[in-house]
Amino acid sequence: MFLFSVCLIFPSLFVFVTGGKLPEPEVKIEVLHKPFMCYRNSKYGDMLLVHHEGYLESNGTLFFSSRKHGDTNPVWFTLGIREVIKGWDKGLKDMCAGERRKLTVPSSLAYGKEGKGKIPPGSTLIFDIELMEIRNGPRSHDSFREMDLNDDWKLCREEVREYLKKEFEKHGYSPNDTNHEVMVDDIFKNEDEDEDGFISAREFTYQHDEL
Repeated sequence: MFLFSVCLIFPSLFVFVTGGKLPEPEVKIEVLHKPFMCYRNSKYGDMLLVHHEGYLESNGTLFFSSRKHGDTNPVWFTLGIREVIKGWDKGLKDMCAGERRKLTVPSSLAYGKEGKGKIPPGSTLIFDIELMEIRNGPRSHDSFREMDLNDDWKLCREEVREYLKKEFEKHGYSPNDTNHEVMVDDIFKNEDEDEDGFISAREFTYQHDEL
């Protein structure tokens, strides 16, 4: 009798759960090497310098190696702003300089149904990634705090204006350039999503040309 009552009370909940959106696949992370001392962990907004090798999980084929292909140099990218595949953004957080990780990335977090170059459609990929260096990126927490002069966790027009003046001076231009105000207007038009007159820490995510 109890079971029958439960089925009557919760049928819509059962339908909702089973018919809802499936959870996004996860990246499998294996730490191959971690340095004894870790002075900093990677976070969204940081610029990372990495060497990497990529393989097809299906047959183990190496489709790219930064040590063997191209100019054989490690590559820079900014974590968390979709400069790389989603599997990297997910799998390279909280990583130390000098650390190596093996990422198994499902197709939906890599190149999906379309594939790319030597990567067939629907391929699960395996990456061997060594993090060589971490730097503050244009959208890092540290950069935001540098711009946030009054520490209120949001940027007003005057704070952005002062930052632009410093950047212009740093590169040899006049700090009183009349284009500053036009640039400030353009930045707030693109960055101030809720149009409250401030750029919040949350809105400070994707790199704008002037910032």
